[in-house]
Amino acid sequence: MFDAGLPTIRAMSVPAFPIDASAAGAALGQGFFMGAGLIMAIGAQNALVLRQGLARAHVGPTVLLCVLSDWLLIMAGVYGLGSLISGSPTALEWLRWGGAAFLAWYGVVALRRAIAPVHGSLQAAGAVSSLRDTLMAAAAMTYLNPHVYLDTVVLLGSVGAQHRGDARAAFAAGAGLASLAWFAALGYGAAAAAPWLQRPQVWRAIDAVVAAVMFFVAWQLLARPLM
Repeated sequence: MFDAGLPTIRAMSVPAFPIDASAAGAALGQGFFMGAGLIMAIGAQNALVLRQGLARAHVGPTVLLCVLSDWLLIMAGVYGLGSLISGSPTALEWLRWGGAAFLAWYGVVALRRAIAPVHGSLQAAGAVSSLRDTLMAAAAMTYLNPHVYLDTVVLLGSVGAQHRGDARAAFAAGAGLASLAWFAALGYGAAAAAPWLQRPQVWRAIDAVVAAVMFFVAWQLLARPLM
C-alpha cells in the first residue's frame, strides 16, 4: 500500500506553472525598449538630471530618486493597473486600440522633432542648488507631471497587462532596467558627453530611435490581442 501511494505523491510534486523562458525573454526586451522609448524624450526631469551631471553636483542622489520613482510607477502600472484590467476583455480591447493610437501619435511627434529639432543646447548654468532643493525639484518634476502617469502607469501598465506570470515580471524588469540605464547615463555621462549634447543632430538621432520604437510597439499591440 505504501508503494502504491508513492507515484501519486511524486506526481503532486510537479510544479503546476512552468517558467516559459522564451516568453519572459521577449517580454524583457519589449519592456526595455518600450521603457527606453518613453523615457528618452527630453523633458523637465531629464533636463534636470543633465544639468546636475554637467555641474557634477548631487548626481548620485538625483539619479537614485528618479530611478526609484520610475520603478515605483512601473510596478504600479504593471501590477496595479495591469492586474485590474487584465480580467476585463473589454478594457483590454479599449487599451489595445487606445494604446496603439497613443503610441503612434507619440511616434509621430518624435519623428517631427527628428525632422525639425526643437532642442536647445543644455548648459550647466547658474548657482548650484542644495541637495534638498535639488531633490525637491526632481520629485516635483516626477510626480507633478501628468505625462509621467500617462506614459509610465497607464501605457506601460496596459501593455504589461498582456503578459502573465514570469513574463509580466520580466516586462517590468525590462522597463526598470531601461530607466536605470538612461538616468545613470544622463547623470554620469553628461560631463563627458557635453560636446555631443550641444549638437542638435544628436537629439534628432535620439528622437528617430524613439519614433521607431513607438511605431514598432504600436504595431505589436495591433497585431496581437491582449489576451
